[in-house]
Amino acid sequence: MVSEGAAQRGTGASRAEAALGAIASGPASPERLRRVLEQALVFAGAALAARYAPEGGRLHLVDSAGVPHRFYGLSENYPADGDSPAARAHRDGRPVWSGPAEPDRTGQGVHVAALPVSGGGCLLVAGERPGGFGPQDRAFLTLVAEALTPAAAAPRTADGETAAGPAADSRAVADSDTAADSGTVVEEDGPHAFRLAMDTGRVEAGDALLELFGLSRDGFDGRVETLLGLTLPEDLPSLMSVVEAGHMSIGDRELEFRVLRRDGPPRWVRLRGRLLPGGAGRPARLAGTVADVSTLRSDVTDVARVQRLAASLAAARTVREVSRAVVSALRSPLGADRMALATLENDRLVVTVLDPPEPEAWPELWRLEWRTEWPDAPVRAMPTLASALREGRTRIWPAGTALEPALAEVGPGGLAVLPLSAAGRMTGACLIGWDQPHTFGPEERALLTASAGLVGQALTRAHAFDAEHELVGMLQRQLLPRRLPRLPGAVAVARYLPATAGLEVGGDWYDVIPLPDHHVALVIGDVQGHSTAAATLMGQMRTALRAYAAEGHPPDVVVAHSNRLLVEMETDLFATCCYVDVDMEAGTAWSVRAGHPPPVLRHPDGSAEITESDGGPPLGVVTQADFPMAPLRLLPGTVLALTTDGLVESADCDIDAGLERLAHGLSLADPAHLGLVADALLGDAHRGDDVALLLMRYDGMSVKPLREGWTVWRVPEAARHARRFTRRTLRTWGVPADAMDAALLVVSELVTNALVHTDGRVRLDLGLLNHRLRLAVTDASPRTPVKPPGLTWEATGGRGILLVEAVSDTWGTVPVSGGKQVWSEIPLEQHGD
Repeated sequence: MVSEGAAQRGTGASRAEAALGAIASGPASPERLRRVLEQALVFAGAALAARYAPEGGRLHLVDSAGVPHRFYGLSENYPADGDSPAARAHRDGRPVWSGPAEPDRTGQGVHVAALPVSGGGCLLVAGERPGGFGPQDRAFLTLVAEALTPAAAAPRTADGETAAGPAADSRAVADSDTAADSGTVVEEDGPHAFRLAMDTGRVEAGDALLELFGLSRDGFDGRVETLLGLTLPEDLPSLMSVVEAGHMSIGDRELEFRVLRRDGPPRWVRLRGRLLPGGAGRPARLAGTVADVSTLRSDVTDVARVQRLAASLAAARTVREVSRAVVSALRSPLGADRMALATLENDRLVVTVLDPPEPEAWPELWRLEWRTEWPDAPVRAMPTLASALREGRTRIWPAGTALEPALAEVGPGGLAVLPLSAAGRMTGACLIGWDQPHTFGPEERALLTASAGLVGQALTRAHAFDAEHELVGMLQRQLLPRRLPRLPGAVAVARYLPATAGLEVGGDWYDVIPLPDHHVALVIGDVQGHSTAAATLMGQMRTALRAYAAEGHPPDVVVAHSNRLLVEMETDLFATCCYVDVDMEAGTAWSVRAGHPPPVLRHPDGSAEITESDGGPPLGVVTQADFPMAPLRLLPGTVLALTTDGLVESADCDIDAGLERLAHGLSLADPAHLGLVADALLGDAHRGDDVALLLMRYDGMSVKPLREGWTVWRVPEAARHARRFTRRTLRTWGVPADAMDAALLVVSELVTNALVHTDGRVRLDLGLLNHRLRLAVTDASPRTPVKPPGLTWEATGGRGILLVEAVSDTWGTVPVSGGKQVWSEIPLEQHGD
């Protein structure tokens, strides 16, 4: 009885022989050579297959399929008497199987095989599967090598006939411009034709070709740089791989790219060309045609699709970006109805993109595993998929194949599973499904195999980028406030976005600092650079500003002290800062800037204003610097916005235009939902730099406190005058008699302590808010009163603080601009009649 594995191997060998037989039955041509090489990708799982032919004592590359040969470090020619796998196979007439552990490997984890070809030369293949080329793969590669006859390997001459070998083709090209330039692969004569000299970059182009680029004959200077400057920047990497001689190998080349137009969207054009070798004093040339294919999108070749996918993946950084690039490049060209890309984490496939994204478009098992936006596909519930991932090769199941429902319903008309691996490690899978019966041709199989290799490598890079970027963001968030405090009469929100252009920590920060007497300090700043040093300095500056603000200094003094501290730290970095002290009771504020963008106000009527005020230099630049204060008026409903330059300045936008854009966005926003306003303002943020945004909506205090203050004179009866002022004020406020007695006792003790134990000015402040009476005495000494640990009947002092503690609900001290303030709060409810 034949085992299932033997049956599958026999079926695979039969399919390979049938495919090669069908290709070999056609006329000898470069197209036939390319199709034969592609079979090595389909049936043997190779990433690259190349045909080398002998000439002049060397083995020269004739053509290749799969990834570019330079990707694995393979050369376009090898000495025939050398020790390379290609030379040994050609010379000894035996296959050479080279693994990663051998000294002649081409790269980490790459397996190379060279098989002799009848008539001279060899087939050179490379792959990345951990086990290398197994027995079945070697049998398939032997069939491919046998199908590579010299006639199939030789490029066509100018007359369309097959030369005896690469030497004949080279001689034909070198002998006659006409013979080389009139080949059937490219048409050099005609309105769409071009010739590019590879040594000078000069281009001869037809009138229709110039018209595609929006140029006239008289307006074209003949330089290839002029044409490259009119192409879409995203397509330049692929295009440069064609027009730079160092990147090209012998054989036909085809590429699609986009040309910018003044009066509409970019136009898709297709370049077809061949690199013609130089000789007899004539430079190498790239000759071909460029034609408009905007209306022929369905005719895009698989080579162009792979090139476009490679270009998109080169620009993709994150896992999500890689996933979107794959769907955009493959689903429509393949005519697929469903496409999913997922990364492999332990035994689960974590889906990163689904197309279409609606849950009802996917099998029931996927819907059961749906997590918020997308599902996690359990590999253990799909054994066929798990088997494909273990084998690491592209698997294709036509319509009617018996599969578990979770897979069968993804593609009832046909299903392709692309295991995505790189450097011997499985990173994920791509599932492509069709509803109607789908036929998988050799070209499509080769496209899927080549795409799987490219996507696997891009996914590995994106995983590393996402992990490092998340680490950077986490470190930055640890240095910022975890949550903003609740404010009396206002609401504040903040947002921080790390830069995506790099992986270093930034120096942007923000802070909201509650201060005594219903004042709030809003702070935003930016330390120069993106590095661990910048992040460390940012943490130090945030702490310093908070400490100086808590000491009770006015805004200009807080910023000046921070500047002097940064100068004394002897760092090479500087910082910018904007500090705003808001009086919640009065609806006023004082703003101080140190080289930072100014605050932006949105008034209740919807108008926006960029506050114009003088500012000081950045912190850490000048030791003695002035930081002028500018007044701000806040009406209820006003929104105050502070931001860093990452939101308002970039390489494409100066800071004035960015501030105008921010003000316009604020004017259109609904201040009732401040979080949504912040998200909308960050929607178009340039992510080349960190962005910090702090918004505060001033609503006004619903109940404003009653306040009175009095400067205590240093006279013998000062305590009595203070009690008389307190009694008169509290009687005016309607404070009950018993609460008044407690308040008079507290005032007497605090004022006496200040006069006896300190020098300088003493001030008494009274306040009443929400049935709580606040008594505060401010003096010029920073020393905090200390409660005595114990008192004897003989002690003559120390009882004052104990009396204050006994009659107060709570009491304490706060620093105030070089001195201190001792305060006490007495609830009136406890002393009512």
